[in-house]
Amino acid sequence: MRSISEPATTSADEPRQVSRRSIAAAYFALTKPRVIELLLVTTIPAMFLADRGIPSPWLVLVTLVGGAMSAGSANALNCVADSDIDAVMDRTKKRPLVHHEVPRRNALIFGVVLGVVSFLVLWLGANLLAAALSTSAILFYVFVYTLVLKRRTSQNIVWGGAAGCMPVVVGWAAVTGSVEWPALVMFAVVFLWTPPHFWSLAMKYKDDYARAGVPMLPVVATTRQVSARILVYSWATVGSTLLLVPVTSWIYVALAVLGGAAFLIVAQRLYAAARKGGAMNPMHLFHLSNSYLALVFVAIAIDAAVGLPVLG
Repeated sequence: MRSISEPATTSADEPRQVSRRSIAAAYFALTKPRVIELLLVTTIPAMFLADRGIPSPWLVLVTLVGGAMSAGSANALNCVADSDIDAVMDRTKKRPLVHHEVPRRNALIFGVVLGVVSFLVLWLGANLLAAALSTSAILFYVFVYTLVLKRRTSQNIVWGGAAGCMPVVVGWAAVTGSVEWPALVMFAVVFLWTPPHFWSLAMKYKDDYARAGVPMLPVVATTRQVSARILVYSWATVGSTLLLVPVTSWIYVALAVLGGAAFLIVAQRLYAAARKGGAMNPMHLFHLSNSYLALVFVAIAIDAAVGLPVLG
């Protein structure tokens, strides 16, 4: 009998490592925890704004746990569907399925079970609407983005990014049991933010996507065209944040305007460099976009928690 510390076979159907810790780490990696962090950053502020204050800590915890499991489910199923792509891309070639650390069948079951449990957690801990919205995000991400859009159109991330916008709506629904216009505005903010965020990353890894046969915009368009679209979506993102002015105070407006100005300056510099054919650093915009989105939503949470009179 093989010791638990001995390496297993390296076939596609068996994990190479049987150490419990390494197996647990591999399953955890399937959920793409860094992506989940960003999604949760938008959920909590949406709940604060929906409550117009600080919501129940228990409700926040349940929503975060259910939301994290939902996102983990979608990401795990994405890894199953995209394992062939991941194997040829430098950015993703270390993922568990590529190295056969988790059998594909087990990863599929893991993703489905996470999705089912996330639905139950949100239904029992929050309400049916929040659970249904979260599950719809899983289905959209897997069946619309991953299986249809990603490999067929350069607009894949534009429409597929809608799944990543759902946490704000789920958070709002968990508090109110409904979906009102501020939730839709926050959805729009994340929706419009996604293309400049992801296209700036894809500019750096366009050779990866080309090798994998994925028509991300930087693969099929010129650098100038991509940077121009990034600039347009960046302006649209900043503009959409101001639609929340009627339900916020000067605190949110000040932070949103300052953060938006910094975001637009970097996007403009990227476009100017592309137009002149000069050296570019799209990753600067990528990293700044993360900070910008976090700033906008932290401002929403602070504004709601402080409870100053709204400008509207």
